[in-house]
Amino acid sequence: MKRFGLKVLYLLFPWTLILTVWYLIPLTGLVNEALVPLPHVVAKKFVVLMTVNDLWIDMLVSCRRVLSGLALGITAAVPAAFLLGWYKPARRLVDPMINFFRSLPPIALIPLIIVYFGIDELAKTVMLFYAAFFASVIVMYEGIVQTNPVFIRVARTLGASDFEIFWRVIVPLSVPHILTALRVALGVSWATLVASELVAAQRGLGAVIQNASNYFQIDTVYVGIISIGAIAVFMDAILRMVTARAVRWQDRMTS
Repeated sequence: MKRFGLKVLYLLFPWTLILTVWYLIPLTGLVNEALVPLPHVVAKKFVVLMTVNDLWIDMLVSCRRVLSGLALGITAAVPAAFLLGWYKPARRLVDPMINFFRSLPPIALIPLIIVYFGIDELAKTVMLFYAAFFASVIVMYEGIVQTNPVFIRVARTLGASDFEIFWRVIVPLSVPHILTALRVALGVSWATLVASELVAAQRGLGAVIQNASNYFQIDTVYVGIISIGAIAVFMDAILRMVTARAVRWQDRMTS
């Protein structure tokens, strides 16, 4: 019971601290109160948006976009990462190009994406795919490259072929890196969401933030930002649970 209480305390303490600081900021006089709506004001606005403005639809739309871009990005990143990690010539050839595109912020590509893909859902999916792919492929193939060579030598000693080494050694040892890359890509996708929904989006949390900023509705902007963060944290928590189950063998090895 004591251990459970400590976990709850650790969970609640940082958020309580943030709320306390949030309430104290307007009292300092350093910031205009109109620019920093208090937490209870934001909470009331959240209820209004959920019940009157159907904010839950915007949440679902944004989740669908993020998950679509993430799924496509990870699907493309997994084979690319194995190719780069397993074949050194391919890595030498492609690695500089991947690092080049990874350094480009997706928001800078909005004009080109509009030109080539229009302003419909495809454009938003392409931008989220771009963010997820380049964020995850680096994590994956770096993990594959850093695989302990002892496992490979032992497999070769036992007479394993290159295909058997790849399938029975490299792939299982890469699972933790793939799941880590998935978490990284999820965070980057949510960070890119607002930029993707600048492309003529009618619904979505990014569109809510953009429209609210045009009319100086600061409380609505806060609601949109907090909603994105809360959903991202929830999804990340699910991925962490999946990761914990998928790599239980790793815990036994390191225990």
